[in-house]
Order: sequence, then C-alpha cells, then structure tokens
Amino acid sequence: MRKTLIALGIIVVTAFAGGAVVGTAVADQPKMHSALDHLRAARADLQNATPDKGGHRNRALAATNNAINQVEAGIAFDRRH
Repeated sequence: MRKTLIALGIIVVTAFAGGAVVGTAVADQPKMHSALDHLRAARADLQNATPDKGGHRNRALAATNNAINQVEAGIAFDRRH
C-alpha cells in the first residue's frame, strides 16, 4: 500500500509538473489527459488492493477520485476559456 501511495504521489506530481507524456497523446491538453489516464489506473489498483489498510486505502481512493474530478474540471475549464 505504501508503494501504491508513493507511486500515486509521483504520478500526480510528474503529471502536473509537465513530465513525459505516456500513452496516447491527445491533441486537446495531452498532459492533462495523460494525468487522467494515470489517475484512473491508480484508482483501479487501489480498488483491487486488499481492503484492510487501516482506512488508508479508502482515503487514498477518495483523494484519487478527487484528483480525477479536479483534472476533469480543469480540462473543461480550459475548453471554455
């Protein structure tokens, strides 16, 4: 679980700091879409992890869902402005 949380943190920081684009590049905000792909993959890993983590898995899952919502909102905002 600790490795998953560390990996999640690295993914989020790298994605928002302008790290390398991994996966399919999307003409519309490729780095934001890349971050979204990584966050969704992290969410899937967290959902498939064993549940007994003292509540940390659930909090990480909630934080990941919040991050996904924020990235989606950022993409939508940029499209309108």
